Amino acid sequence: MKPKLTLDILKTEAQTFADRESKHREPTLYGVTDGKAVGTYFEHKFRSYLREKYDFEEGSSASGIDFPELEVDMKVTSIMQPQSSCPFKSARQKIYGLGYSLLVFVYEKTDDPQTSTGNLNVSHTIFVSKERTADFQTTTGLRRIIENEGNKDDIMAFIEERRLPVDEIEASVLADEILANPPEVGYLTISNALQWRLQYGRVIEKAGSIVGIERLR
Repeated sequence: MKPKLTLDILKTEAQTFADRESKHREPTLYGVTDGKAVGTYFEHKFRSYLREKYDFEEGSSASGIDFPELEVDMKVTSIMQPQSSCPFKSARQKIYGLGYSLLVFVYEKTDDPQTSTGNLNVSHTIFVSKERTADFQTTTGLRRIIENEGNKDDIMAFIEERRLPVDEIEASVLADEILANPPEVGYLTISNALQWRLQYGRVIEKAGSIVGIERLR
């Protein structure tokens, strides 16, 4: 029987795998510039690495995240533009977080013409707890309003200014919830789109200095 994959083991193995992959030269990555293809290669390889050693439930299209039992999704992104997309569920995600944690691998890709191989140097491996996965400007703005004795009208005006994808009824319900339960500060930049676009620049910058944003490597 393989041991069960836990959150602590996942973090440790992410670090080990990133170290190992940073030294690896891969012929199938040579000349590949498509970030999605690189990300798919890395994700599949990491999952295979874990599968050999541990027992865990694998993500499906229904769960939408890579490690549903641990409530963690894996993101692989280039240092050139550290961002990715994720499914849109509701505007609440921008205020109260995505509902799951993120394991973010940030790589720098180089090609070696002499050996016809590509290399992914993993420059950052970061774990963002689900409490920190909301949008930075939205959460800090809302907290500022509450600290300045703002009321429901102020919050609804802010929601409108930020163009959160909600109708008036949803905005009213959200405003009541925000007054009763002010959000934690999130550290992602989340752009409105059919899918959320997550940007990780601030997470990279703050990793290790903020509770809930761990620098694993």
